[in-house]
Amino acid sequence: MKLIIQIPCYNEAETLEIALNDLPKHIDGIDKIEVLIINDGSQDNTVEVAKNWGIDYVVNFKRNKGLAKGFMAGLDACLRNGADIIVNTDADNQYNGADIEKIVRPILEGKTDIVIGERPIAQTEHFSPLKKKLQKFGSWVVRKASKSDIPDAPSGFRAYSREAAMRMNVANEYTYTLETIVQAGRNSIAMESVPIRTNGELRPSRLFSSMFGYVKKSMLTILRAFMMYKPLMFFTILGSILFGAGVIIGIRFIVYFIQGTGNGHIQSLILSSTLLLIGFQTFVIGLQADLISANRKLLEDIQYRVKKIDYAQQDKSNDSED
Repeated sequence: MKLIIQIPCYNEAETLEIALNDLPKHIDGIDKIEVLIINDGSQDNTVEVAKNWGIDYVVNFKRNKGLAKGFMAGLDACLRNGADIIVNTDADNQYNGADIEKIVRPILEGKTDIVIGERPIAQTEHFSPLKKKLQKFGSWVVRKASKSDIPDAPSGFRAYSREAAMRMNVANEYTYTLETIVQAGRNSIAMESVPIRTNGELRPSRLFSSMFGYVKKSMLTILRAFMMYKPLMFFTILGSILFGAGVIIGIRFIVYFIQGTGNGHIQSLILSSTLLLIGFQTFVIGLQADLISANRKLLEDIQYRVKKIDYAQQDKSNDSED
């Protein structure tokens, strides 16, 4: 059983060694622990620090591509190097390395395929009150969109089984944390959450430049993921609101018409007709999106099978080299 710990890095020379030293050297049930970093276009000596420490693998981007692309590239590299379990953690030592054993244990015991670390957000001192409330609200929205019970959706401290990792797809370029939960929940991939500890802040977060930017990008990511995996429901709800508004305004016009004052409310009739038409068209768009979604599921299944064959061949190649 091989565990590969992947760490996305962007100019992390000052904190990377601290995070690496905190990683566990042995976990019961794991035969080999290896470490991989994703160098996301770092301009400092992040890679040099990693190599001097004795890192096993490095995925190099010549320019910064963002957290989502780095995460997917890391999963691919881990799977190609024979990982049975993949843990994702941060280079700023936000998460306690000893808790890696806690998040891989449910996978080792065959209870689940994805484990997400639940941070003690209420007790985290460097989180502002506003950020704490937004984190809580965002996690609630993700739970509703994914039909899961994950309490800390933005947490990047998580473990994936090999099977779950092969089924992951991230379409947005912002972050993998929210979309992968929605995807796993809607595809009935087993997930659970375990409480974890966090360390003191070594540097400010680089994921967003402002709280407004964080909220905007997070909500767009959740909305896009929900539209991808439940398009008919999304467009039916939207279409029903528009169609219902058209019906109400239409009834209002009919009442005035019966009372003999309809001539002064022609605008209501026009608005009602427009809303009814748009509502119906929105529902039709939902039907078309649902057909596209069904086709996407077939493509995802094909992609999974191709990955399975590809990685199996890679494993055989690695074994022959050994």
